[in-house]
Amino acid sequence: MSGARDDRPATPVYLDYQATTPTDPRVLDAMLPYFTRYFGNPHSSQHGAGRQSAEAVERARAQVAELIGATPREIVFTSGATESNNIAIKGVARFHKGRGDHIVTVATEHKCVLESAARMKAEGYRVTTLPVQANGLVSLDRLADAIEEKTVLVSVMAANNEIGIIQPLAEIGALCRERGVAFHTDAAQAVGKIPIDVEAMAIDLLSISGHKVYGPKGIGALYVRRRPRMRLTAEMDGGGQERGMRSGTVPTPLCVGMGEAAAVAGEEMGREAPRLVAMRDRFLARLEAALPAMALNGDRERRLPGNLNVTFPGLDAETLMAEVDDLALATGSACTSATVEPSYVLKALGISDDLAAATIRVGFGRFTTEQDIDFAAEAIAAEVNRQRSNPSYRAPAA
Repeated sequence: MSGARDDRPATPVYLDYQATTPTDPRVLDAMLPYFTRYFGNPHSSQHGAGRQSAEAVERARAQVAELIGATPREIVFTSGATESNNIAIKGVARFHKGRGDHIVTVATEHKCVLESAARMKAEGYRVTTLPVQANGLVSLDRLADAIEEKTVLVSVMAANNEIGIIQPLAEIGALCRERGVAFHTDAAQAVGKIPIDVEAMAIDLLSISGHKVYGPKGIGALYVRRRPRMRLTAEMDGGGQERGMRSGTVPTPLCVGMGEAAAVAGEEMGREAPRLVAMRDRFLARLEAALPAMALNGDRERRLPGNLNVTFPGLDAETLMAEVDDLALATGSACTSATVEPSYVLKALGISDDLAAATIRVGFGRFTTEQDIDFAAEAIAAEVNRQRSNPSYRAPAA
């Protein structure tokens, strides 16, 4: 790796916490007994083994609910935030078909939200996709103007997976409540990282992903408000589990893991967030000092504690990542990394294709150390300067 130091970490430095997080060892310890010792089907209440698993699932449900200020009966376990988003958007729209046919969302939403809205459009619904401002935030005035009499749902993500921007959830929730419109938020990136309170923020539906909060992959949850009651049409037919909203046997070990992850996040978020902000700011200051010709994408203040999205004009991000192979970074959304198209999120901010191709996302998390960020900042700066010193390098036009 170009610019590597002799005191490089023993393993690659992981800086892609928005794509996924490692399972916390405490979470794994909580899960393991439910794979072998307590393996009963939680829906088999006729015997003790089933009841034991059921109790574990309900305990996990309560842990998830507590993290977001909900009640356990409002938590529906799913396979992840993608399924939760699909259930929320399609389910609410289809249930209220007789009352309205209009959905409002935002251009920087996760693909599963945008594609769910597109599916509804194909079924005859109308969809308004709002632009964002240059800092990544949605305009509350434009949102208010977009809501009409036939609007049944507004879906705005809590925090963006690429640029880390935190949307004004409480203000959006208050607006939707005033207009009598359901408010859904994809909170996969936000839950466990920043305070979320579904009551204070007037959120009606909220999607969570286990593996974004140091839990296992393959498990998620959907919060569905009970008072006033949110009604939706189920996407999956079957045995009627999860209060009829998501049929299928719930995976007890994964539920236990997600519950434990929620409990740990609730206990440590108050300490973890300031630590991540300090490391993020330290990393950014080191890069800005070494590389004045760089840009931070998205609002500087209203962003996740562990997120940075930066552009190095004139550079190729893919080449940079290949050269700094002791770092695990991303050039854009992990869910669209199979394509080479410029990030649609960055384009929504008004960033050109060339600049989008010169952009990396850096994600810090629970197990990131100061040694990691200092090593990463030096390695990135060295590689950027190496590329810029190459005779074939052409500086971007001013």
